[in-house]
Amino acid sequence: MQRTRIKICGLTRPEDVAAAVSAGADALGFVFYPKSPRFVTAAQAAAMMSAVPPFVSTVGLFVNASPAEVAAVTHIAPVSQLQFHGDETAQQCAALAASANRPFLRVFRVRPDTRGADLLEYENEYRAASPLFSGLLLDTFVDAYGGAGKVFDWSIVPKDIAPRVVLSGGLSVQNATDAVVRVRPYAVDISSGVEQQKGIKDAHKIAAFVQAVRVADATSESENHHERST
Repeated sequence: MQRTRIKICGLTRPEDVAAAVSAGADALGFVFYPKSPRFVTAAQAAAMMSAVPPFVSTVGLFVNASPAEVAAVTHIAPVSQLQFHGDETAQQCAALAASANRPFLRVFRVRPDTRGADLLEYENEYRAASPLFSGLLLDTFVDAYGGAGKVFDWSIVPKDIAPRVVLSGGLSVQNATDAVVRVRPYAVDISSGVEQQKGIKDAHKIAAFVQAVRVADATSESENHHERST
């Protein structure tokens, strides 16, 4: 069975980190963007990361940061991957990742007029720009950076890119199963959909979200088995 990877983003409290790990999250996201209600300092993130067990990734989210700012954070907080969520160009992302010597995810903010071909072109541009590029994270375009909790049209995601992307944007306990069954992404990323309030996660919602994704994995496996046997 293909297991969809799960990232819980915007963690600000040790108990939320513990809840995400306990529920089976594969990656934990920490926001180093001062204007975000989920912002944490490098020292706060480092303290939370000290309790993260092996094989759970820690991801640092940045918006239009300088190489010095990224390097300063990664010197203190041992993030295993970077996530660029601003207006950075492919060349800027490559330089930022190189300054910290970490792989990076690039967020693509999907607009109503975005086409599947745009996603493929964007991915190719970033792959050509840096060997540290690890993939696209698809979010919904709004007039802010992240955490808008809005869904985009999943049908635009090309089948040949879906197994490599991280699906985000408006995911919730209620729509997670449908999203994963329809898109079959490599991973899903959720922040506001598992919160009590901005920056404060809900352990029960995290566990329910993980379970909803696992239901989708089981559903897809059952469908694949049915197709193979007919």
